[in-house]
Amino acid sequence: MSIDERDAIATLKMGDIQGLEVLVQLHYVHAVRTVYLITHDRDLAEDIVQTAFIRTYERIDQFDVNRPFSPWFLRSVVNDAVKITTRQARQISLEQESHDKALARFEQLIDPQLGPDLLAEQAETREAVWTALLALSPHQRAVVVQRYYLGMTESEMATSADCPPGTIKSRLNAARNKLQGLLAALQTQPARSRSRK
Repeated sequence: MSIDERDAIATLKMGDIQGLEVLVQLHYVHAVRTVYLITHDRDLAEDIVQTAFIRTYERIDQFDVNRPFSPWFLRSVVNDAVKITTRQARQISLEQESHDKALARFEQLIDPQLGPDLLAEQAETREAVWTALLALSPHQRAVVVQRYYLGMTESEMATSADCPPGTIKSRLNAARNKLQGLLAALQTQPARSRSRK
């Protein structure tokens, strides 16, 4: 934990909301990216993270200063993202419009110096990965994000989710298998369509 972070937490624990500003500067972007990978909705990700920071201010007395802040905070935002995404999935399926918006965001990251063939290939790969991630359940997306984006161990993930390690291992294996199958199927589709021409 950095000196700035320690000071910010000490300030918050004294009831001064100014300490929250430092924590937001240190953790906001990483938290939004994490939640976005689960929700696939930028506005929703920002709402979840902002709400989590307010809750941090309200519950900072529960935080153990001898532990790192980031895992404690990310546990909260990941759990919120899973709950909200699960609830939304029950109400409506993910809309094509949000899928298209997400792909458009990825397009902004492309190197304009690449040739048209490579650009087309990268676009196909991004589309395949994005489509496969959307097909996972919110719990499966969460474990994939925690393991491969946040670099958490299965033990850390179990502690974060407050569930047995076996549950995490099962979710992770199911997510890997489903992703592998989906990506294999998606990669063969363009080849079949090209062979018909």
